[in-house]
Amino acid sequence: MGGFFKVLFPQRSRPMWCRRGEYPDVSYHRLGQHFTPALLLWLPIYALFPSPVTLTVIQVTLITAAGIVLYALARHYLQPPLASLITVSFYGANAVVGPTLANFHDSCQTPLFVFSLLLALEKRRWGWFTLMAVLIPLVREDAGIILFSIGFYLVVSRRYPRIGLLLCILSFAYMMVLTNLIMPLFSADISRRFMLERFGQYATGEEASTLDILRGMLSQPWRLVVELVTPFDRTARYLLGQWLPLAFVPAIAPASWLVAGFPLLKLLLGRGDSVLAINIRYALTVVPGLFYGAILWWSQHPRFWTPWFRRFWIGCIGLSLAFTLTSNPNRTLYFLVPDALDPWVYVSLPRQWQHVEQLRPLLSQIPPQASVAATTYLVPHLSSRREILRFPDLLQLRNDVGAVVSVDYIVADLWQMQQYEAAFKGDRQTLKSSIERIDQLTQTHAYGIIGCRDGVILLQRGVPSNPEALAAWLAFRQTVAPLLQKPI
Repeated sequence: MGGFFKVLFPQRSRPMWCRRGEYPDVSYHRLGQHFTPALLLWLPIYALFPSPVTLTVIQVTLITAAGIVLYALARHYLQPPLASLITVSFYGANAVVGPTLANFHDSCQTPLFVFSLLLALEKRRWGWFTLMAVLIPLVREDAGIILFSIGFYLVVSRRYPRIGLLLCILSFAYMMVLTNLIMPLFSADISRRFMLERFGQYATGEEASTLDILRGMLSQPWRLVVELVTPFDRTARYLLGQWLPLAFVPAIAPASWLVAGFPLLKLLLGRGDSVLAINIRYALTVVPGLFYGAILWWSQHPRFWTPWFRRFWIGCIGLSLAFTLTSNPNRTLYFLVPDALDPWVYVSLPRQWQHVEQLRPLLSQIPPQASVAATTYLVPHLSSRREILRFPDLLQLRNDVGAVVSVDYIVADLWQMQQYEAAFKGDRQTLKSSIERIDQLTQTHAYGIIGCRDGVILLQRGVPSNPEALAAWLAFRQTVAPLLQKPI
């Protein structure tokens, strides 16, 4: 069950993170960086089936359920054919499929909760509405922005102005109290890391609270305008990608702009490559508002439901799926789509299965309670332990008694990097860094090689190298030696 709790409390599903100059600490509280108590809803399922696969099943199930609720929401206004096509659009949206094919993340709950809240609003089921209004901000500390945007829509549209105003006040107050008073009780990451990473351009110091960022935004309106539209090409592609599966209707639907407005504004005003990446979890926060606005637009413009537009819409869905397939989000579809054409980079499914069969015996040699440093794609397989780092970046951590110790085991999948280094310099850099680190550790006898199969190497601290494993490592190293001479 430890793997699930790592998403919530001191342990984590990702390798431990630390600020520069500090050691990763097992006492780190994730709630200081991301406040995600809604994940406790799925803890009983994980307790019964404690496996990374369980998290994947939960994520896919939540997204599937969101589409079913979306259909019920659409049927409140529209006839079955149109409601069905809206639902198909949801399942074919790049902003839905891409994040669903990623590792488990908290935002996978967002569409289900938001569509449920909107359906309860339309049906005037106020008890259910209240429950969803409580759950949405518990998904993540910034999910209150979605609730604020819905409240803003209810006020501007004059449908339920009092409820809308209440939502705006409560969601804003919740986010301010949470990020400025509650989360700092766990750690200072919200002000030292997250806010600076995403909105550091509005801050002046080495720390910034949400209130500091808001003050910085209000005092620099010219910067807001620049951030809103730049980079222009990426912003345009992102909006077109979000609108495409709905045949661009959200672009002209006022309700889409209102309901999705503030979550979209948060992304546009942020910085970093990930905020405008349609294949990762942040994109899901915008999706419910766009689809709800499209439903309302169609309820007011049924005359546009013509055979020609229906064919155009189906073509847009197909195009969205094609873009999703060719982008190979998170490399999940590696067995269907080459990762690169020039140079050619492709790993077949049988070859990957063969590699996994070689990998599993090495992972089974690592005791369940041992500390370990692992390369990125091996982290999920080992995530149920308390002490885990990402190799080759970190090898030392601060344990429960406050002592700084080196990890007991290191496991690195160099074969995986070898497959992709020809087209991706990041993989080439990590491959080179990993080999250099392994050479240094073995030459100083800090670690010994106890296993090496199909480009996966396993090292243990304080033991001599196994002769057969060492020979296998040296043979593999010879095959990758030319790659180390390539420029990064």
